[in-house]
Amino acid sequence: MNQIQNVCVYSASSTKIAPAYFATAEELGRLLAIRGINLINGAGSIGLMAATSNAALAAGGTVTGVIPRFMVEQGWNHTGLTRLVETETMHERKQLMAEMSDGVIALPGGCGTMEELLEIITWKQLGLYLKPIVILNVNGFYNPLLEMLQQAIDENFMRREHGSIWQVATTAEEAIELLYTTPWWNTEVRKFAAI
Repeated sequence: MNQIQNVCVYSASSTKIAPAYFATAEELGRLLAIRGINLINGAGSIGLMAATSNAALAAGGTVTGVIPRFMVEQGWNHTGLTRLVETETMHERKQLMAEMSDGVIALPGGCGTMEELLEIITWKQLGLYLKPIVILNVNGFYNPLLEMLQQAIDENFMRREHGSIWQVATTAEEAIELLYTTPWWNTEVRKFAAI
């Protein structure tokens, strides 16, 4: 079983999405708090980011938000988090969130969320991130992306072995369990990083 103390959660900042997505985000925040796992996210004050943070805090958990200074200057940051870390750039934000985490869970989201998810998958493919990556596929949201990744494997843009870089969950509870049970990636993967 992996030691999980800090989990990075990627998620949407949109407020106009279906209630089912908010329900899962809130359940994830609550379960992380119950397990004593610190939530790390992008410190957003709205959308699924805020829902996950608020649920974790309400359940007695802790939340570390990492956000670029320009977003703070726009007033986009959640002001009630346990800890707020300001960075100079988006790149620094993503790197710090990854470095601080013992695993990643991706809730549904737009371009920013998908970009974060694909970047951390790429880092793992290159042996730069060895920890579990879980795609929380609420309502089949990620089905098209998962199909695209499978097509990339089928057409030899990626190796078969790369299909185990990520795990897929349909509930918050399952996502957390996968963090504990997914074996760490091995830096030996660099030997088959190229096709």
